[in-house]
Amino acid sequence: MSTQAQRTTSGQITLVIEIGLLLLLSLIWGSSFTLIKVAISSIPPFTMVAARVTIAAILLVGIAHAQGHALPRRGSVWAGFFVQGLLQSALPFTLISWGEMHIASGLAGVLNATPPMFVLAIAMTTGRGRQAVTRWKIIGVALGLAGVAVTMGLDALSGIGTAAPLAQAAVLGASLCYALAPMWGQRFSKLPAIVTAAGAMSCAAIPMVPAALILERPWTLAPTSQAVAAVIGLAVVCTALAMVIYFRLIRTLGPLGTTSGSYLRAGFAVALGTAWLGERFTLSALTGMALILAGVIAITMPMPARKREPGQ
Repeated sequence: MSTQAQRTTSGQITLVIEIGLLLLLSLIWGSSFTLIKVAISSIPPFTMVAARVTIAAILLVGIAHAQGHALPRRGSVWAGFFVQGLLQSALPFTLISWGEMHIASGLAGVLNATPPMFVLAIAMTTGRGRQAVTRWKIIGVALGLAGVAVTMGLDALSGIGTAAPLAQAAVLGASLCYALAPMWGQRFSKLPAIVTAAGAMSCAAIPMVPAALILERPWTLAPTSQAVAAVIGLAVVCTALAMVIYFRLIRTLGPLGTTSGSYLRAGFAVALGTAWLGERFTLSALTGMALILAGVIAITMPMPARKREPGQ
């Protein structure tokens, strides 16, 4: 096998691995909506998010040290971590948790599937972002959004006229945060993913802990055992583990490819509802998930450049 063929095969294997990780990340984050619903019944948003990011930060810092990684000492790096923690965790976690108290989860899922829209709009407006905006990526974004709408069904959109406008705006604000976070996170590409995740999550805990203590007085709460277990699951799996995968994907798939997982999250949410809650798996759900998968492929697959013929 020639060297060029070996490189092509290696690149294809690597891409398969990265898309597999994107699927795993989407499954993990898709399950977070269910866990948030369980936790929010007896744990208010600031307290839930503060516990989630603090537990995740302790776990990530411990893993980083166990692997022999030292956290950066430069103030400029920690300033960057602070912005990353706000964009990726503190703000969107709080906005989604509060939003799901006031609007249907289906509507929240549709609204939270919009980060690729924001990424594409930002890339077209500013020219920023590693991946070039191509016709295929635009088609992929359109297919993914159509898939989300079909998967959730018209019932998810029927509450737009009656749902709290501020709650809808909050979930859209979280989507904007998720669009900006991978763009900002590219500046940490030279750091190990576990170090970036540990630093960003530690910084996310800085504003959330005092906010919870002042606004919600968590020592007065009486959370259920299910809610506590849900928060632990959110912290360990949906935050600590997910962040390590997330920062790797930023380097390998780029911002638009990484945020395309928001479509897959919606599909997994439907699948998990079917498996755990006995919901009927409809033809519209199958059709929608097929559109979602097609959109992700169009966004993440590198398209070969066309060679110009002599004289053209």
